[in-house]
Amino acid sequence: IDDLPALFGECVRVLKTGGMLTFSTFGPDTLKELRAAWAAADGQPHVSRFLDMHDIGDAMINAGLRDPVLDVDRFTLTYSEPRKLLEELQGLGATNADATRARGLAGKSRYRAMLEAYETMRVDGRIPATWEVVTAHAWGPPPGQSRRIPGGGEMASFSINSLRGSRRR
Repeated sequence: IDDLPALFGECVRVLKTGGMLTFSTFGPDTLKELRAAWAAADGQPHVSRFLDMHDIGDAMINAGLRDPVLDVDRFTLTYSEPRKLLEELQGLGATNADATRARGLAGKSRYRAMLEAYETMRVDGRIPATWEVVTAHAWGPPPGQSRRIPGGGEMASFSINSLRGSRRR
C-alpha cells in the first residue's frame, strides 16, 4: 500500500461513530530470506515491500483513528528447498507488487543465482522463510474530533443540529 493516508482516511469516512477497525498485514521482515537471496543474485526488487508497524500506527493516528493498538508476530516456516516456497507463493497467488520492480523475466542464470544464495541460508537441513504479521485495531473518531489533513492543518466535522440557535424554527 503506497498511500496510507488515503487508506485510513477512507476507513475513518466509512466507520460508524465508535466503530472498530481491525486488520492484519505483513511487516517488512516478511520473506526477508527470499529478498536477500534475490539481492545477492541481481540486486533487483523481487519481493514486495511491506510497511513497518510504526509507520502504520502513525498513519492511523494522523487519520483520526482512536486508541490504535498494533502488535507483531514472526513465524518461520521451513521448506526442503527454495523451489517449494516459490511454488507455495505461486499457489497463493502472491506477486511482486513493488512499483519499482523490473517488468521482464529474471532469466535462468539469475534464478539459479538466487536459488544458490538461498541455499546458503539453510538451517538444520531446511530453508527458512520468515513471515512477519502485523495485527491492528482502532476505533473510529467520535463526532467533532479533528483529524489531520494532507499539507498540514486539521479538519473537524459536526452535526448541523449541534449548532444551537443558528437556525430558525
